[in-house]
Amino acid sequence: MNKSAATFALYASILALGIILPIYFPNYVGQMTVMWMMVVFALTWDILGGQMGYNSLGNIFFFGAGMYASGMVQVGMFYDLAKYNDAAGGGIYNFSFAQYFTGLSVGFVVAAIVCVIFAVILGRLVFGLRGPYFAIGTLAIATVIGELVSTWELVGGGQGMSMPNYPGDLGEAKFVFYTMMFVLAISTFMFVRWLYGSRFGLAINAIRDDEQKAEGMGIHTLRYKTVAWAIAAFFLGIAGAIYGNFNNFFEPIDVAFPTTTFGIFMVLMVLLGGKGTLWGPVIGAILFHVIKEVTWTYLLNLQWVALGLLIVVTVVYFQEGIMGWIMRKKPEWFGIRVEGDKQRLGDMK
Repeated sequence: MNKSAATFALYASILALGIILPIYFPNYVGQMTVMWMMVVFALTWDILGGQMGYNSLGNIFFFGAGMYASGMVQVGMFYDLAKYNDAAGGGIYNFSFAQYFTGLSVGFVVAAIVCVIFAVILGRLVFGLRGPYFAIGTLAIATVIGELVSTWELVGGGQGMSMPNYPGDLGEAKFVFYTMMFVLAISTFMFVRWLYGSRFGLAINAIRDDEQKAEGMGIHTLRYKTVAWAIAAFFLGIAGAIYGNFNNFFEPIDVAFPTTTFGIFMVLMVLLGGKGTLWGPVIGAILFHVIKEVTWTYLLNLQWVALGLLIVVTVVYFQEGIMGWIMRKKPEWFGIRVEGDKQRLGDMK
């Protein structure tokens, strides 16, 4: 089997599994939805962290911004948003099938656009920072915004915001949002696969290797950094919109802007799978999610201990990640010719 056929078979298998698994394991549709969301998290974080060398700790901001932007649109198109989120109770709000899906569609578009705009604006502020200062700066943005939103009564403040109820069976809703998240994960993967093979991919790799030399070669580094972050924000905004509707409720600290959970998981998943690789974030996200769910089920009291140990082992002893380790052990699988080994074999003959 040649490389093209093997690649096609791999993609077809993943697509088939994504379609078949929720049918045969309907009780785990919720967990699988979150798994595909984790894939989106890892792929988008690696655009900056792995391919460009800018380790952001604030990408979760776009996830929450997309969630709130979509929710505000979905409700605000048909009802008074302030009354809907009134802590004293604003009444009963019913959404017809047409209203629900119209609001959902417009909400997804607005979520993506709003997050891209935020990325462009914030990029002008934080991309003057480098190294740990950039990481801390982006973390501060996500943390501060989460606290500010918790005081914004229009969107429910700290009590959170309930989303419109799905106009149909709850079991059907799970499959609908699973399908949306699965399609988003596949779309994100295919887009970054194309992106890394383009001139844009070469430019952000040059920034990672030596930003000053990249600027000397005529690469407009700020533009590339901003566009890269905007791409990540686009997909994260849609992921937030889907998850907000899937969860049916969200609040600012633990669901929309969870810097200490999802915000950290983004980084860990990529490190586990392998930074700066196409498949590393996917493998890392799926493996991490499985570990998280297994420890939650069988080691409930020790889940955070187990995840903490995973972080320590990955960061200290396994920095190259799974894909990095495989590429080092089996370079021929990736079309890499190791001339030194060939020369030694020739000498032995």
